[in-house]
Order: sequence, then structure tokens, then C-alpha cells
Amino acid sequence: MNIRQTLLSASLALALASLAACGSTPPQATATPAAAPAVQQTAAAAAASAAYDFDMDVFHPVVANNGMVATEQELASRIGLDILKAGGNAVDAAVGIGFALAVALPNAGNIGGGGFMMVHDAKTGKSVALDFREVAPLKASRNMYLDDKGNVINGKSLYTHYAVGVPGTVAGMEHALKKWGTLPLDKVIAPSIALAEKGFPVSETLAKILQQEKKNMGQWPATTEIFWKNGEPLKRGDLLVQKDLGQSMRLIAQQGAKAFYEGAIAQKIAAETAPHAGAVTLQDLREYKVAEREPVRGTYRGYEVVTMPPPSSGGTHLVQILNMLEQWPLAQWGQNSAQTLHYMAESSKLAYADRSEYLGDPDFVKIPLKGLTSKRYAESLAKTIDGNRARPAKEIKPGQPQPYESDQTTHYSVVDKAGNAVAVTYTLNTNFGSGIVAKGTGILLNNEMDDFSAKPGVANAYGLVGGDANAVAAKKRPLSSMTPTLVLKDGKPTLVTGSPGGARIITTVLQTVVNTIDFANNPAEAAATPRIHHQWTPDELRVEKGLSPDTLALLKQRGHNIAVKASMGRTQTIQIRNGLLYGYSDPRNPDGQTLGY
Repeated sequence: MNIRQTLLSASLALALASLAACGSTPPQATATPAAAPAVQQTAAAAAASAAYDFDMDVFHPVVANNGMVATEQELASRIGLDILKAGGNAVDAAVGIGFALAVALPNAGNIGGGGFMMVHDAKTGKSVALDFREVAPLKASRNMYLDDKGNVINGKSLYTHYAVGVPGTVAGMEHALKKWGTLPLDKVIAPSIALAEKGFPVSETLAKILQQEKKNMGQWPATTEIFWKNGEPLKRGDLLVQKDLGQSMRLIAQQGAKAFYEGAIAQKIAAETAPHAGAVTLQDLREYKVAEREPVRGTYRGYEVVTMPPPSSGGTHLVQILNMLEQWPLAQWGQNSAQTLHYMAESSKLAYADRSEYLGDPDFVKIPLKGLTSKRYAESLAKTIDGNRARPAKEIKPGQPQPYESDQTTHYSVVDKAGNAVAVTYTLNTNFGSGIVAKGTGILLNNEMDDFSAKPGVANAYGLVGGDANAVAAKKRPLSSMTPTLVLKDGKPTLVTGSPGGARIITTVLQTVVNTIDFANNPAEAAATPRIHHQWTPDELRVEKGLSPDTLALLKQRGHNIAVKASMGRTQTIQIRNGLLYGYSDPRNPDGQTLGY
């Protein structure tokens, strides 16, 4: 008899015996279950149990003592960290990262675009907003994107030479380094030159974006020469080498920003746009200027929020929404509860309605900034919110702040051992900007002109509707949503954050601040929490997957039009707490990396 037969025989015998036993045993009364005995535990066991349960965190940030960088690309993070380790300060590292991302994150990092930088100088205790946003060319005009019938010409403000604003990144980086840095420009650019010329393997994320933008980028030979191989966009694992970009950076390292705005690079950019009357000229490049601005400041539950002023709308409306949310006990209601999300969405609608009416370039239009960021104005808006009903967008009009007067961008954050903090958000606008590389430079040119209001009431690429305040005009800066943000306590930074995401930047940063302050999240937990977004029009409450079906049902009962869509934002956050640095790169971008030492 084999083993299997033996086991079967034994099982059968056991079953028969059990049946016989059941037949001969009289029924028994059902016993009442005994109460659970009191648990006794030795002191040593109790201590061991407490040690096992020592940590409340579910998601864990990177922790460091001296310095930290958080970016959307690991290669750029390593370059930034190396600069800190070599004795550079946060601004030195931020400038180095800015050039590194132009190489390693070509869809968003740039020297052919522009952006904003928030700098906190630990020595003086001052925070400054640096505006290196693109500007419209001298020959730009209000109706340049309209046809003879007054209709917006499809794609002209996005994928043509007329989409390009005068770039500001190189001027902004040089300005920051000269004013707050400690290292020479050639030293902080050197690693990026080497990376561009040596090349690096294309990640899965970058390969997907290249494929997604194939139609637009494929029409420009100077672009496909860099980003194509065998007639197709580069694939995962292919080596991306950018020799022309490396040479352009070498000229900038040797000659400074002058190489970009007046020298050989400027000549090549002007030659690229010359056949297109009204596009960027050599004069436009030569006359570009950065601007230092006073940050927008607000308070939220005992913290000071210091963020970007116009022409970014981000800081203004971040403070405006926080002022409204401060009226309600969010911590008591719970993180991502239906009630918390309802009030957040309704507050966002009101702020975005104001954005459409009042925000633009402060050098061209008068913005009621004090009114928009006033606590009393926020209180008046908060009183209009119904806790049980979502107001349809058609019922909401821009408010009256005057009486109260008294998916692509990238963000990175840096903190050094002296306590200096830098938050930078900069962009080409959409992925790879216009898709046009200025021949012989390796530099992708932005399509930032689409951030103007081509025609009042007509939405841009991010669905945002603008008015006269953001109309196209020569030398004007287009409105932005970029929101590089510092949160201070007793005058010192406790949070450095920001995000890409177009119109969704403001609400992404908002939820990061609220998650940190109201719900005591660390940067990893704050980033891992599902996000929502409402921008007034279209009238939909956009949510990420991961929210409870029960919560969504309660929001629908209040009248919200729920739309589950792709992920929103990719924060790069550093928190300073108890003498340590806690940082995290948003998991929505697998290429991001926070590093510290």
C-alpha cells in the first residue's frame, strides 16, 4: 500500500469513528461562554509592547540633520545634495538643481522657461519673492490669438513660435546666486554640463511623456534630433544625450546670463523665431529683467504663511482659502471627511471666481491684494457657504474685495544647515512647452503665452477662465498658479513646499499646509493623502482615487458633481521640526527623490 492509500484509509476510519461517537452521545445543553479572563502582563512584557507600538506614523519621511533637497528627479537631487555637502548654501544648491532639472527633467525643468523663487535668509530673518516669470514680446498684442471673426485660433498660443514668452530662468538663477549664494556660477552648473554631455537612461515616466507628446514634438527637426531614435521618441532605457544643451550651459557658466540674453545663445533663439513676426526678438531678450517682490503673507492657526505674490495667483488664493478654512474646526471634523472636503471645495470655488476677475501682472493692473487676503473679507465669504449644499458655479460671481483694502511645471525645496530655505517652482507651461528647440542650443522653448487670457471667457490649457486683468500686452507677465511656499513659526521656517500641476497647484499646496497644521501629518503622510480640487469652472469636484465611497456619497448628497480623475500635484516638501529635517518627494512621481545628510 502506498502512502496516499494509507492516508485515505486512516481518514476514512477516523470519520467512521466520529459518526459512531455522535450516534451514541446524548444531546448536551448549550453552555454559556465564560467571560474572557483578565489579562496579566509582566512589566517586561508591557515595556516590550510599548516599544513595539512606539511609532504613530504610517508613511515615513526622509530624516536628516544638516541639509536636505527634495526634487522631482533623483539625478538633480544628488547634484543639489553634493553642492550642500561641498559647503554651498541652500541658494547655491537651488541654482544647481535648476540647471540640473533642465537636463534630467526636460518636460518641465528648463532654461527656456521661467518661474518663481521664495528665499528665506536665516541671517537677516527676511523672506523675499523672486519673480523670473516669462514676459510677452514687445510686438505681442491683445488679439494676437484671434482670427478675423474674433475666435481663438486653435493651438496658436500653445504649439507655435507665437506661444513663446521671453524666458526668465537664466536671469533668475544668476540673480539669486549673486545676491544670496556663496559659490561661483561655473561651479554650480558644472555637474549639469557633465550630465547633459554624458547622458542618462530615460526613465519609464519620461518615456511615457515623450510618447504622449509625440504629435507636437515630432514636427520640429531640432527637437526630434535630441529626443527621437530611429524615427520614434526615446524609450525606457535609451540614453538621452544633450550635447548642444551642455554647450549652451558651458557658455552660461563662462559668460553668465549675458550669454543667454545677448550672446551666442540669444542670437540662435532670435534666429529660430525671426520668421514669425510678433514672436520673441533679440531686443526682447536683451531687455528682460527679473523682479524682487514682497511676498504675500497670511496667518493660519498661529503659523505665518509666506508665499508668492502676483503675477502668481497662487499665494494670494492660498492665503484667501486658508483664511476661510480657519473659521471651522477641521481637526475636529477629521482629515478628508465629507464635511472638511465640502467646506474646502466651497472655499476654493469662491477664491477661483475672484482669480478670474482680479488677478494679473501687478505692473499692468491694480490688484486688490490686501482685500483678497483680508481676514474680514474671508469671513464675509465664509458666511455665504451652506454646510449642507454645494452652490452651483453659475450662482457664484467674483466677490467685492475692494472695501477690505487697508500637468507641466516642477517644484523643488532646499534647506541648509544654517536654516536658509528656498522654494522654487518653474516651468515651460505644458510638457516640453512649445515643443520647439532653438536650433543649435538644445534649449526647449516655453509656451507660456497660453497663460494669458486669449479672449475673456475662453479657457486655457488648464481650464482656467481669465478676464481683462490677464489680457495679452507687450512686456506683460502672464498670470500663474505657481505657489512656492514657506510656513514660519516664530520667524523661522517650519515647512518648505510647493508643487507642479497647473490650476491644481493652489489646492495641492493648500492641502499640504492643512494636512501638516490641522492633522499633524509629516511630509510623507501629507503627500500620501488623496487630494481634491475645485476651480469654480468647470463645475466639478475633482477627486483622486482612494477616497472612501461613503465620503463620496455624502458629498454627492450635498450636490457636488464628483469626477474621479488622474492624480493631482507632485509636492516636494521639507519640514523643520525639533532640530531635524523631515522631507518627502510625492509618490505620484516615481522619479522624485528627497536626499539629506
